[in-house]
Amino acid sequence: MIDIHSHILPGLDDGAQTIEESVEMLAMAAASGTTDIVATPHANGTFRFEAERIEQLFRDLSERNTTSVVLHLGCDFHLSYENLRDAIEKPRKYTINRGPYLMVELPDAIALAGVGNAFHQLRKAGILPILTHPERNRSLQMQLPGLARLVVEGAHVQVTAQSLLGRFGHAAQHAAASLLKADLVHFIASDAHDCIDRTPDLSRAYEYVSSRYGEQRADRLFIHNPAAVLRGDPLPADSFSG
Repeated sequence: MIDIHSHILPGLDDGAQTIEESVEMLAMAAASGTTDIVATPHANGTFRFEAERIEQLFRDLSERNTTSVVLHLGCDFHLSYENLRDAIEKPRKYTINRGPYLMVELPDAIALAGVGNAFHQLRKAGILPILTHPERNRSLQMQLPGLARLVVEGAHVQVTAQSLLGRFGHAAQHAAASLLKADLVHFIASDAHDCIDRTPDLSRAYEYVSSRYGEQRADRLFIHNPAAVLRGDPLPADSFSG
């Protein structure tokens, strides 16, 4: 499995706090079947995205990594006016593996009409937005039908693995299930922060999807679609089950 959303780099945000914890998270990811994991530190009003420091921590953790898991670098990009302008001016600053895909987190209260305009600007700059965990955003939980329009316009959707299992409450679990049933999910990722509560273990979520929607669909969401993101390629033609 390939995990495109994690806070595994140490001391940058509310994720791993020490490199020892990061190494332990890598071991847990490997043990649960993850082959690749993307470090996506926050870029928001609380946590600055300091590119040079992030690159150094990425190198440090890569050198300490004794597992088979391959580390990649991206960003958990909070959609704001300042961030949007910076991303458009520097299209590969925040993207996964400096390719076209960008993990975008929306504010807690937002109208989807404005999101569509922002995503259009990103696409014009050659950036393909991946909307992160909409099922956990209370504002978006009430606008789930509107997400279909964003997807038609070219957005992609990532759901958090633990949302499917109830970790973030009934509303998030129901929204995640609704998005899956409506075929509006392209990726399921861990959004891992630690080794105890919000872990990088994707195995239970894979089993959940496989048992309800079939192994082929689970493979798309956990393996094939994320692999295309790492390569910077378009998603496979069968990204949706139809």
